[in-house]
Amino acid sequence: MSTRIARARTGASERRTIAAVTTARSDYGILRPVLRAIAADPALRLQLVVGGAHLDPRYGETVTDIEADGFAIEARVPVALDSDASDAVATATAAALTGFTRALRTLAPDLLLLLGDRFETHAAAFAALPLGIPVAHIGGGESTEGAIDDALRHSITKLSHVHFVSTETYRRRLVRMGEEPWRVRRTGSPALDTLRDTTVLSREKLATEIGIPLDPSPLLVTFHPVTLELDRSGAHLVALLEAVDKVRRPAVFTYPGADPGSRAVIEEIERYADTRPDVFVCRHLGTRWYVSLMRHAAAMVGNSSSGIMEAPSLKLPVVNVGSRQAGRVRGANVIDVAPTRDAIVRGIRRALSPSFRAGLRASGNPYGDGRAAARIVPTLGTVPLGEALLRKRFHDG
Repeated sequence: MSTRIARARTGASERRTIAAVTTARSDYGILRPVLRAIAADPALRLQLVVGGAHLDPRYGETVTDIEADGFAIEARVPVALDSDASDAVATATAAALTGFTRALRTLAPDLLLLLGDRFETHAAAFAALPLGIPVAHIGGGESTEGAIDDALRHSITKLSHVHFVSTETYRRRLVRMGEEPWRVRRTGSPALDTLRDTTVLSREKLATEIGIPLDPSPLLVTFHPVTLELDRSGAHLVALLEAVDKVRRPAVFTYPGADPGSRAVIEEIERYADTRPDVFVCRHLGTRWYVSLMRHAAAMVGNSSSGIMEAPSLKLPVVNVGSRQAGRVRGANVIDVAPTRDAIVRGIRRALSPSFRAGLRASGNPYGDGRAAARIVPTLGTVPLGEALLRKRFHDG
């Protein structure tokens, strides 16, 4: 019997320790409200493990944002993609598995909290398995058919013991995957907690702080490599840039995440921005600037999950390009288009039409109400530990 299981069975009174992993700006922005709620709970102790792109200067070295938020970092796990090639993920995963194993063995938490579907997150989930550390996972049941993340997410589900999902559709999906219903909690997405807790800057103040003119309202553009279609991803990006050029509206591009093909995307958008004085590229905006820019943008264009999950709450029209986000539940704000120049142009023009934006006024967000952390954290503190949690049974429904 492991020390952890024995301690859980004795009913010891010490605070329950929750280790949480963040590896990129994308998961940290969503996870932050949960981290704050854990840190504020007197019955819990937070152990924050930071790795991946957070520690990489090429992606803004966003560990500084975590430190600025006042979180103590218990362990750092460097995981760098050495190249743009697909096989770099396998090599980086091996390094991540070694790093997370060392960190978790030292920290020995009662629970490991993970969010999302990145390869580094999968490595952390796998590291916990032989160590006998139960895993609580946020974001299971979703689908991104154009990315390898889809398989990683479902694999993390099978490695996890408690699930916090954002919609009823995703809850039912996990049960169909064999997860016992008592393990699956519908909480909504913590991404909406972040929106609710963020004070949006005025257009004028935002323009001053980021040094970018915002009149007229720009397009907000983010394109991530489509990791299951890397051989075509370059052509999709070219079509997107040609469409933005044809619409001739100011645009703000943000960097993609640290995925295979991301360096080529960065180089291409930087080259494009050099040809247009009204096109700007931002390596990292941070939560407040990014949310404020979403509020003041004319439309979002690309294939970012924030267009699917957060943008409905801001009534922001989104032109979702290609298959990366295929399979996800959508709000009324999303216009799905093929990754061709003419289809993207039509989508942008529709998104910019006053009638489309007006039609979003009464629309809701299928991903929740901005109170996910208040549902997640009590479960972290009360779910019974020990063999009952670790020993999973396949639910045949």
